[in-house]
Amino acid sequence: MTEEAVNTRLSYARHAPDVLRTMLAFGEAATKGLDPVLAELVKIRASQINRCAYCLDLHLAQARKAGESERRIDLLSVWDEVEGVYTDQERAALALTEAVTELTDGFVPDAVYERAAAHFDEAELARLVSAVVAINAWNRFNVTFRTPPGGTK
Repeated sequence: MTEEAVNTRLSYARHAPDVLRTMLAFGEAATKGLDPVLAELVKIRASQINRCAYCLDLHLAQARKAGESERRIDLLSVWDEVEGVYTDQERAALALTEAVTELTDGFVPDAVYERAAAHFDEAELARLVSAVVAINAWNRFNVTFRTPPGGTK
């Protein structure tokens, strides 16, 4: 990796503090009432897909702090390949996370949405989708501005 690739381009927190405050409030509201471990798994998985080193570093630490095991963290990138590691509810949330993050077909497939809807009530589902949207927004800020793991410039 080149020196340029690891340097922060600019600090959006410094140059757009109102956006930062709004994003922080959105992220907090999005996860209100969700299981903290589930919320961290979703944030980690989206950050893996989006290759956001800053968010991965942050949410891996938060997941450990919330009591997540190293084994489950280590296997998260292949969650759909392993049986008995994640609950059906977590698997549904992770499938939804991937569908919302990638939007491969330009939409979230009905089967993925219905799978999640079978495991979450409407309020939880609204929060889950909000949490996925929030982490994707954070990923895009941090990837664009090359925010390094462990802090901002």
